[in-house]
Amino acid sequence: MSQRHGHRRGPRADMVPEIAAAVGFVSGLLRARGCVSEQQLQVFSGALREALTEHYKHHWFPEKPFKGSGYRCIRINHKMDPIISKAASHIGLSLPQLYQLLPSELTLWVDPYEVSYRIGEDGSICVLYEATRPPGSCGLLTCKNQLMLGRSSPSKNYIMTVSS
Repeated sequence: MSQRHGHRRGPRADMVPEIAAAVGFVSGLLRARGCVSEQQLQVFSGALREALTEHYKHHWFPEKPFKGSGYRCIRINHKMDPIISKAASHIGLSLPQLYQLLPSELTLWVDPYEVSYRIGEDGSICVLYEATRPPGSCGLLTCKNQLMLGRSSPSKNYIMTVSS
């Protein structure tokens, strides 16, 4: 694994690949709408990467990947996630513009070893990034599974991925 930005603190203590996956996904959503220039996307991506790194730095537990998962969850639920709106302000995007460009229902889970998302309340959960976890770090109840267990009517479209 390469050492990027000199943030290497130990085996998988960094969050570079997970944050890169999350940033790439949100930037891709903005790119798909065609209303944001590549230069604006680069500025937005850099601002979002910095904001997520700062936000997660005391809430990243590779030895217990799902600890703090609620804190690391990025959520748009007819209300814009403040981390996304802050990064978008760097390129002059207003809240009404963000609501037009991004899904009205989006959940993005950024956990050590896995980044996944769901669009819509009953959408399928899709994995964006997955890395091999050390033995003993896999809990049976991920934040997504806990969410599904807590629902009154589980999604018929829920897809569970299992990795070795």
